[in-house]
Amino acid sequence: MPRGNERASGIAAVILAAGASRRMGESVNKLLLDIDGEPMVRRTARRALEAGLWPVVVVLGHEAERVRAALDGLGCSFAENPDFTGPTSGSLHAGLRALPSTVDAAIVLLGDMVHVTTAMLRALLDAADGTSAPLVVSRYGEEFVPAPPLLFRRALWPELLAWHGEGCGKAVVMAHRDEAATLDWPAAALRDVDTPADYEELTQ
Repeated sequence: MPRGNERASGIAAVILAAGASRRMGESVNKLLLDIDGEPMVRRTARRALEAGLWPVVVVLGHEAERVRAALDGLGCSFAENPDFTGPTSGSLHAGLRALPSTVDAAIVLLGDMVHVTTAMLRALLDAADGTSAPLVVSRYGEEFVPAPPLLFRRALWPELLAWHGEGCGKAVVMAHRDEAATLDWPAAALRDVDTPADYEELTQ
């Protein structure tokens, strides 16, 4: 059941959490690093649940059982991408295919975008309630940067499933840019955690 925001949104979350964290170092899974007392991936999933997204599907790959254990008790659903060293599209496809037919739209998130807040996710839900646009796009700073969180209505899922590459459906976003509803966020909110220096800066 949804938590936090109790509306029955018909909107799910797909959290991409399959990557191998190569830039963090061989022995470190960045999604399990502590942020404010909880693993990074758990923080992302919790915020999605608090925003009222349901179901929350977490796509696993690298160290799948460790990541699954870090999410214990939240009530997330899971999908697995066996080719997690391949392009991001494989994880997105796995997440979309795991969603039930009752879901009208999905918000795609990255597990390491630690500055995406519950309030930002609720704003996407509010925007979706007020428009018939096929997607709601987050824009960071003055330049159009189509980055997560991104809301895709089901009508666009066939295009997402046909797309292959890096990113979170960027080609589909750009193809429908003129139809999209757009929310603006500070450029700093786009920062993720890829390297030990990123994590040190965040925790200090």
